[in-house]
Amino acid sequence: MPTLPRITFRPDVMGGKACIRGLRVTVGMIVAQMGSGRSVEDVLADYPYLEREDIMEALLYAAWRSEEREIDLIRA
Repeated sequence: MPTLPRITFRPDVMGGKACIRGLRVTVGMIVAQMGSGRSVEDVLADYPYLEREDIMEALLYAAWRSEEREIDLIRA
């Protein structure tokens, strides 16, 4: 995994999903907003406690996850 210090995972916050700086804002929420056509400025207006770098890292994390490969293991 790339070094993305703004992406955090805590079991007690949003069920352990990837979040922004331990806040109750998930990477999925950010990516969904961007995917629906909202701009970075729109997202920052909706979440004034976020920073531009938070959104960029969320997008980088999502891109990295989309490149992962799953390998089925065959049990003997």
